[in-house]
Amino acid sequence: MTTPDSDGLLAEQLLRLTRRLQRIQKRHLEHRGLGITPAQSRLLRTLAHCDAPPRMADLAQRLEVVPRAVTTLVDGLEAGGKVRRAPDPTNRRVIRVELTDDGRKAVLELRGARRSAAEEILAPLTGGQRELLGGLLDTLVDGVPEPGRGRGC
Repeated sequence: MTTPDSDGLLAEQLLRLTRRLQRIQKRHLEHRGLGITPAQSRLLRTLAHCDAPPRMADLAQRLEVVPRAVTTLVDGLEAGGKVRRAPDPTNRRVIRVELTDDGRKAVLELRGARRSAAEEILAPLTGGQRELLGGLLDTLVDGVPEPGRGRGC
């Protein structure tokens, strides 16, 4: 039986693990010399999972940030050649954001950095423990679907 105290402890442990994973991932990113901030990497990963180039407003909703924050992130990534703004073919007032070839390469580097960070974090676990953890995390992630969290942006 769980208690509010044990649930609170689990929540704190998850937060600490998330922060540790982010720190390690950031270190791996810096070693790869991409010059991409964690927020920019999140936007690139989001773009890579979209079925079609999303609107700026869709990105803001997906990232759970204000539209101005997306504009700033896209500005920086566009200056670095990782993304480009493209007019919507059906509505010229709408701007869509798409990955460039350099952006797709950066996404592959980001995946490598995440994989390296995960390997570092998971190193103390046996194969069986990793499998158990994966199943538990799947249950937690898939437990209650969040509105607006489907693929396709």
